[in-house]
Amino acid sequence: MYRERTSRVPGAVVWRRPGPSPGTVLRILPDGCMDLIWVKGELIVAGPDPVAHLTTGTRDAAGYTGLRFAPGTAPAVLGVPADELRGRRVPLADLWPEARVRRLAERVHEAPDPGAVLEEAALDRLGRADRPDPVVQGIVALLREGTPVAAVADTVGLSERQLRRRCVPAFGYGPKTLMRILRMDRAVALARTGVPHADVAAGTGYADQAHLAREVKALTGVPLGVLIA
Repeated sequence: MYRERTSRVPGAVVWRRPGPSPGTVLRILPDGCMDLIWVKGELIVAGPDPVAHLTTGTRDAAGYTGLRFAPGTAPAVLGVPADELRGRRVPLADLWPEARVRRLAERVHEAPDPGAVLEEAALDRLGRADRPDPVVQGIVALLREGTPVAAVADTVGLSERQLRRRCVPAFGYGPKTLMRILRMDRAVALARTGVPHADVAAGTGYADQAHLAREVKALTGVPLGVLIA
């Protein structure tokens, strides 16, 4: 069973998921976030997904342990712009010195709580990183509320072109894509509570139920009913 808890890293969560059965397809929905993941004895970085990411289960009793960063916060920890990792899964050793990653992997492997070690590593990096772009969290909050991109730019004092230039390295994609993903995420969460799809569409900013259906299918690859079944 999937479980998560609030992390000591601001805005992040630590999560744990059993490994899927061999041959089972796991559909990871885009959420605007990036993750540092411990799986099969290796540290992996999951970049920001523009559409659902599919992975097939293998025999791995340990499952997955991950640290999911809030949108826009992972680049300060990882040391690379989010757009360089868009839609990708890469070994942490491709981003950090191999010796450092090897020592961290040894600590994670030996720890009774692997997630706590991931948190410590992230907090250490944040303590030595440049201060995050102060505009980023405001942008996320506005887009999560469904604020139109032009209004977001005006609110934070940027042109739409400047807004996009700030968003791409922070989130991995521009503000319009991030808004679509955040809106879809809200809609799926609401639908899973049993709210009728027409009410979901009205409550999350879609023009109508057909618009909701098109967006969910485009971003996840399957209809909303399949996702919440």
